[in-house]
Amino acid sequence: MKSGHLFFVALILALGIALAGFFVGNGFFQGRATDRYVTVKGISERDVTADLALWPISFVATDNDLTRAQARIKSSHRQLMDFLSNHDIAAGEAEVQRLEVTDVMANAYRSGQAEYRYIVEQTVMVRSEDPGKIALASQAVGELVDAGVVLSSRGYPGGPTYLFNRLSELKPEMIAEATSNARRAAEQFAQDSGSTLGKIRQANQGVFQILARDRTPGVGEEGQMEKTVRVVSTVEYFLED
Repeated sequence: MKSGHLFFVALILALGIALAGFFVGNGFFQGRATDRYVTVKGISERDVTADLALWPISFVATDNDLTRAQARIKSSHRQLMDFLSNHDIAAGEAEVQRLEVTDVMANAYRSGQAEYRYIVEQTVMVRSEDPGKIALASQAVGELVDAGVVLSSRGYPGGPTYLFNRLSELKPEMIAEATSNARRAAEQFAQDSGSTLGKIRQANQGVFQILARDRTPGVGEEGQMEKTVRVVSTVEYFLED
């Protein structure tokens, strides 16, 4: 009687282990089935032209007499405004942004004798929604030098900065295109692997980038009017048998 009871208990345990193994194995199989997916990327690009130009123009005058230095700055400012006008840039597109006066003698850490005591520097910011005319004017900047204007690049990069501000207008169409390109790549993969493309498992829209259209060493994107907008979307699709 005791041995029969032990046999019955052993039989129950064996059946329990077998069933547990079946359910675990079946769950693992189903889990592996849901893990079958493919990751693809879709790219969308657009060539665009800048719609805003910013051009900081700095000029400087030096003298031992502050009044004479200021007079030279005023003369340089008039020369600059004439130059801009000659290149179809309106006075309202140019704004005095900074006027800085340096007294070299007031610098306690100076070394040696300075040639001039006063340094006066002024910056005019040219802002235009017609980058083309700014580009043409910047190529003729030598005219200012010929007129006696002493240009300075202290604190500013050389030349205009070109910006593209209509990115929001392109986003919907480019995201749709990138997603469509990603799906085509996934469909091709599924076909090649003998599978059927399922639903989206996960998607990442990606970051929009504004790049220089012409990759020129030493010239960044902001220094070029012509640009390329790019977005790369990453999408994961389930694969079905």
